[in-house]
Amino acid sequence: MSAAAIIEALAIPANALVGQRVPKKLLLEQGAPTAADKRLIQDGIEELFWVAALKPSTIGVPAYRDEIREYLEVAVLSATFRPSAKGARLTELIHRGIPYPLFLLASQAGSTSVSLAPKRFSQAENAQVVLESHVTSVSLSLPQSKEQASFLASLPIAAQPARNLFTMYQGWIDGVAALEAAHLTGSFVLLDSADRAAKRRAALDERVRLEREMTVLRSRAESETQMSRRVDLNIELKRLEATLAELARSL
Repeated sequence: MSAAAIIEALAIPANALVGQRVPKKLLLEQGAPTAADKRLIQDGIEELFWVAALKPSTIGVPAYRDEIREYLEVAVLSATFRPSAKGARLTELIHRGIPYPLFLLASQAGSTSVSLAPKRFSQAENAQVVLESHVTSVSLSLPQSKEQASFLASLPIAAQPARNLFTMYQGWIDGVAALEAAHLTGSFVLLDSADRAAKRRAALDERVRLEREMTVLRSRAESETQMSRRVDLNIELKRLEATLAELARSL
């Protein structure tokens, strides 16, 4: 699926559109903590484009500020990654390098991901903004499934909880979580309460953690020479598989 199709689904007002290229220099200075990250940005990003600036004066949604976070603007960015680039790491670096909360579209090898990452004030440095939690991301590709169609239909700015920019941004995060859940359940469902949506996000996060743990256990089981130890590892894998199934039912 193209980034253009997702941008169209957002139904961005014309006066919020920016249409400017973002120089890699900005990310190299702000979002690359290591030399390896600098090389990844330089070699892996084909282009980075600032699509829109969503703020009170352009979309009519109030800003938000408390002692933890400040949402004065949400930036919509579109990135194109080279086929061999580490897309997940580049996505994280872009979110870390831009001071605004982002609705980021990243195109690579025929698919496009939508990612969001809430931000808060740094506890270590005044006036600095850091990621409040991990990057929430989902990939969309062709042919378009009915779940993806439902996700696109949920994206318009006017369809988000528009009490302020923070609730609007959280609405998109919940939409991404709904599509992640739909990949497991076969049904795209936006939940009707913040508490239920938070529990779904927690279950999806736990699923990712368990899948990583299972990958490690499978590798250990394959290389284990002691039969009794291999049996123990396989029993633990079965237990984790059952936990995954239970999580899927909770979505």
